[in-house]
Amino acid sequence: MSRYSNKNAVITGGGSGIGFGMAKLLAEGGARVMITGRSQSALDAAREQLGQNVVAVRSDVSVLSDLDALADRVKDEFGSLHGLFVNAGITRTMPFASTTETEYDELFATNVKGAFFTVQRLAPLLSTGAGVVLTTSVANVMGMTDAGVYSAGKAALRSMTRSLARELLAQGVRVNAVSPGPIDTGTLEKTMTAAAAAEFKAERVAANPMQRFGTPAEIATAAAFLAFDATYTTGAELVVDGGATQL
Repeated sequence: MSRYSNKNAVITGGGSGIGFGMAKLLAEGGARVMITGRSQSALDAAREQLGQNVVAVRSDVSVLSDLDALADRVKDEFGSLHGLFVNAGITRTMPFASTTETEYDELFATNVKGAFFTVQRLAPLLSTGAGVVLTTSVANVMGMTDAGVYSAGKAALRSMTRSLARELLAQGVRVNAVSPGPIDTGTLEKTMTAAAAAEFKAERVAANPMQRFGTPAEIATAAAFLAFDATYTTGAELVVDGGATQL
């Protein structure tokens, strides 16, 4: 029997990067997985790579009607859930002095509001013993230039992890967080010039005790552990950063 046979899971932001790594690990392990995202083309490409155990649903976590529709789809497809990976988020750097209200609201709408209401809407479908995993970031404990809004949102998710863990105790559901450090997902190249991305990567590698970036697969392994194996752990944050914030 495969490791995750008879498990049903939802991964928001599962069409690329860390979310895709989570979906790949679980699907290869025999789980039935639903991935969501805002880009239909990215979802279609991911679905083709991931195979028959994966259902792709276009859904924007910042839009509550999308989350309501997602809950209905999950109920129809799976009935109940054993794992919920609240991973959808926007990574963006913005100079403090020129950050606009629109940029601020967009980040919080997806990274914070979206996470809260994803759990709220899908909580009734979580089975006893299920695990919820929120993707935070080491930015929530670091003072990083041009990342004040992003970092504040991730810190809010860390606090939310504790609150939701308390809220869902009576349901027999555990809530934890995985906190990635520098992970090579290709996102930097999409949000920066090639030169800026290369410079940023070199700086992060030089500063990291393990002298490298992590991989989506390494975050996926940690998240799956929290969701399915860490049965006496709730409200915790597992840092996966090569020791960057620990050493």
